[in-house]
Amino acid sequence: MPHFNVQIREEDLDGKVEPKLIRALTEAVVTVYGEWARAVAVVELFGIPQRRWGIGGIPSEANAPIVTLNMREPALNLPGIGNAPAGLIASITDAMVTVFGEPVRKHVTVLVVGVPAGRSGVGREAV
Repeated sequence: MPHFNVQIREEDLDGKVEPKLIRALTEAVVTVYGEWARAVAVVELFGIPQRRWGIGGIPSEANAPIVTLNMREPALNLPGIGNAPAGLIASITDAMVTVFGEPVRKHVTVLVVGVPAGRSGVGREAV
């Protein structure tokens, strides 16, 4: 299950951008894996007040979202997908640009985390 965790400045979330962001990130994972991924993609948005956001040791004015995508590790090496991590990083970055505009591209950080088998679970069952 693709699970997005997005840390972003609270000020960049206005009640209208959230549905666009959820839709764009879901489409990003569908671009790489296909339609099956849509129904299982989870997106969580965490707003951080600007006064609690810094880059390079100083408070930042830049919209610099951090997007972490957690997936089961085998999904990053499926046959026929090619280099899934590179494709995910590109499509996730493009999704953020779609929502926030081109200036955000140079500030987006994407982390693709492969969770080994047995180190996640759903409904008390390890998977």
